[in-house]
Amino acid sequence: MGLVIERVEWEPGSRTFFLLFCSCLSSIFLFPYLSKKSTVVVATNARAAHSSLLEFGSTTSFLSFQRSFLFIYSLASVIGGLQTVFGEDEYQHYGASREQMVLCLCAGIAATLSIGSFLGVLSDIFGPRKACITYCILHLFVDVLRSISAHPIIWMSSVCLALASFIFLFSFETWMTTEHERQGHRQDLLTDTFWLMIFFESASLIGSQALANLLVTDLEKGFFLPSAPAALLSLTSILCIRKMWNGHKHFASFRDYGNSFCMNILRDKRIWLLAGAQGCLHFSVSIFWILWAPTIVADGRDVNLSLIYPCFLGSRMLGSTTFPWLSGAGSSNIHNEDYLSFAFAIAGLSLTLVAYDYQEIGVLVVLFCVFHACCGLIFPSLARLRTAYVPNELRGGMMSLSFAPANAIILLVVVQGGYYRNLSNAWIVAFSALGLFIAAGFIQMLKRWRKHPHPNWRKL
Repeated sequence: MGLVIERVEWEPGSRTFFLLFCSCLSSIFLFPYLSKKSTVVVATNARAAHSSLLEFGSTTSFLSFQRSFLFIYSLASVIGGLQTVFGEDEYQHYGASREQMVLCLCAGIAATLSIGSFLGVLSDIFGPRKACITYCILHLFVDVLRSISAHPIIWMSSVCLALASFIFLFSFETWMTTEHERQGHRQDLLTDTFWLMIFFESASLIGSQALANLLVTDLEKGFFLPSAPAALLSLTSILCIRKMWNGHKHFASFRDYGNSFCMNILRDKRIWLLAGAQGCLHFSVSIFWILWAPTIVADGRDVNLSLIYPCFLGSRMLGSTTFPWLSGAGSSNIHNEDYLSFAFAIAGLSLTLVAYDYQEIGVLVVLFCVFHACCGLIFPSLARLRTAYVPNELRGGMMSLSFAPANAIILLVVVQGGYYRNLSNAWIVAFSALGLFIAAGFIQMLKRWRKHPHPNWRKL
């Protein structure tokens, strides 16, 4: 009689999602009652109450502005999620081999390195609103290509999606901060918008995964159904972006932009440190999304990846809700640099443990969740520092150019590790952990130089 070995597919328990959900809600709803800021507000006198009434109109205007932007940002996040939720399964459906997948990935990274590095500069010159529209147009092109062709050119789709994802990193944030300043809203109100961007983006990605899984029930019928709503959302986003706010230009020519960039960016060592930190983070996050699935399913283990993916995003949502607690809203004595270095170090430590090849799936998932919780705190913190040190009219160029070295290293690592197989996954993860430790060092150096703030520093 033959021996039958049952294989059990590992998946996180339902209590995990419930815990993340309750933790996020608790962090959000308890903040107004437990923060020191709320205590001061409750104890204010009648004169402060009168001042708050005078500011009611401006606060209402800001809330309308914030909600409009978060709506557009959530739509853009859903569009990106619908395009990338299936990953390698889509390439396998179109008959691509492993080598072809790696080459498509390399083509996308090379495009972001050669073309994407200068898109931020163009965004600053011609207006970030046009960059946001370009993001939607690239997704729309891929949706149409998938819909009209049974076997679309996968490398072209990979390049377009890579450029769109890269534009997403800086365009919407630049557009929001520029418009925020133009409308005359208080700079300290940006703090809430930054962490809400990460929160809504993560929630939208979870929603896009659920929508895509509902639409695709039979892979033999292709990926037309997810492409159809993605195309509709792209068109809707383009119309909303064009109608929402007016576009405007800051510079009359490339020469004016170059002079301003050299004066305000290249000559400020603090911005160099900030750029290095966000470049290291970009490298580590990109490596994570490339290797997280192969790391978990190593040795042929059966894992339900579709249920692990929301755990990462839920952890990032939870990390983003800790930002208002630590960003000075609850304690005016705490600055971004004070906790950012610790967040980078904890994220680096979690990936260091993964690099030692822990075989237990539960341990890997927990370490990855810790990494994403730290990222949820780091992303809005870096955005706040960019607002403090970088002029809004130069924000896109500074961000896109700071990602160029990281993209070059990512391309080198993917070619050596994915195509030639000269690097193991453990070594690649170790490099990403090293990048986070280097970023922590950059933030520590930036903390020392905070005693002499940038001339454009605003109290956020």
